[in-house]
Amino acid sequence: MLISLSTSIVNIVGTVVAMLFIDRVGRKPLALVGSLGMAVSLGFASWAFSHKSGAGDDISIPETQGTVALVAAHTFVLFFAVSWGVILWVMVGEMFPFRVRAAAMSVATASNWIANWAVTEGFPRLSEWNLSATYALYAGFALLSALFVVRVVEETRGRRLERGPEAVVR
Repeated sequence: MLISLSTSIVNIVGTVVAMLFIDRVGRKPLALVGSLGMAVSLGFASWAFSHKSGAGDDISIPETQGTVALVAAHTFVLFFAVSWGVILWVMVGEMFPFRVRAAAMSVATASNWIANWAVTEGFPRLSEWNLSATYALYAGFALLSALFVVRVVEETRGRRLERGPEAVVR
């Protein structure tokens, strides 16, 4: 219960930080920092779980790796909350031209929920196969999201919503 409580507190703190900085720093820099931070956190989790022993309900990891796994989990939640947890919902409303905004937001939101479902359904099966490799795979996807941010994502800070993405407030 204490771990769940501390994770929730980290999530709330990260969300407040995102709210304070999203208009100052911009969406793209926060998304990039979030992706890289999540990748590093997942990499540490992968390393920690590579030291597991046992199988089934009798799995253990050494104390040092257990601490690293716990810190990595909290750090992942923090980086997610500071970035993608908030930015996605803001950018989805800002990035599409007004004439297609409603439909595009519906597709983007549905895609997000389908991806969430895939992770939720896939994680148990993947972790039974190899827990460390599962976290390494997710770290790789986080790195891909950083590449996506750098190459594809356009900054939407300062855009006028009523005129669409082509109108930037200066």
